[in-house]
Amino acid sequence: MTRVQHLHTGKVRDLYRDRGDLLLVASDRISVYDVTLPTPVPDKGALLTQLSVWWFERFRDLVGNHLISATDVPAEFAGRAVRCAPLSMIKVECIARGYLSGSGLREYRRSGTVSGVPLPPGLEEGSRLPEPIFTPTTKAETGHDEAITFDDVVAQEGRDTAERLRELTLRIYEEGAAHAAERGILVADTKLEFGWDADGRLTLGDELLTSDSSRFWPADEWEPGRPQFAFDKQYVRDWATSSGWDRTPPGPEIPADVVEATRRRYTEAYERLTGRTWTGVPTPDG
Repeated sequence: MTRVQHLHTGKVRDLYRDRGDLLLVASDRISVYDVTLPTPVPDKGALLTQLSVWWFERFRDLVGNHLISATDVPAEFAGRAVRCAPLSMIKVECIARGYLSGSGLREYRRSGTVSGVPLPPGLEEGSRLPEPIFTPTTKAETGHDEAITFDDVVAQEGRDTAERLRELTLRIYEEGAAHAAERGILVADTKLEFGWDADGRLTLGDELLTSDSSRFWPADEWEPGRPQFAFDKQYVRDWATSSGWDRTPPGPEIPADVVEATRRRYTEAYERLTGRTWTGVPTPDG
C-alpha cells in the first residue's frame, strides 16, 4: 500500500494526507442511525465520488471547490478518492430544502417552521415548499447535528459570510434540482459544506449533490402525504427499522437482496444525473 498518513476514519469516509494534500476516500460502508453496518454496498464509494466530481466540474464557475484531482490518487484508492486542498472548514452544515421531509418534517409538525423559517399550514410529508429554504444545522463531531437558524449562523460566522453561505447553498440547490428534474429526479434537499482555502477564499468542500448528501426521489412516483421512494440508503434504513434492531452498535448484517437493491438505487441516480453508464470502479488511468 502507498505510504500515506492516515488522519481520520469516519462512518463512511477516510481521510489521509499525501504530499501536503488531503485524500478523501469514500468507502463502501453504509451507516444508518449513526451506526456503521457490517455489510458493505459494492461500488457505493466510487459512485458517490464520481458523482461529486461531476458536480464539482459543473459548478466550478460559481464557486471554487477543494478538488485537485480525481485521478492522481494511490492505486488502491482509484475511483473512490479525490486529492483535495486542505480547508479550514466552517462549522455549519448548509442545507437547502425544496420539499418537506426528514428532520424538517418533524420540526414543521411541532412548530410550523423549519430552522426558524415559517411555512404555510397544511403541508404534508413530501410536500413541495413554496420556494427553497436555507435550513442550516450544527456540525457535530459526534452524535446528531442540531437545527439552527440563519441568525445563529450570523452570530457564529458574521453576516457577510452567513449571507454568502445562504446564497451559494440555495443557488447550487436550485441549479442542481433543475438539472435533476430534467432527468426525472426531484432533489428534496441537499447538504453542502464550505471552508476557507489558504488564500482566505470561501470554497466548497466535502461531497456535492450525492445520494448520501441529498434526498433524490423519482419524479414520476412523487406523491405528497406518504414516504417517497428514494435513490439512497433509505431502503437500508427502512429494512433496519423493520428488522427489530434497537439502533445501537453493533449493527446487523444486511441481507444480499437489500444490498443489491441499494446498489441499484445509487447506480441509477448516478446514471440519470450524469448521463453516463456505470461500468464499474474506474482504473487509475481514469
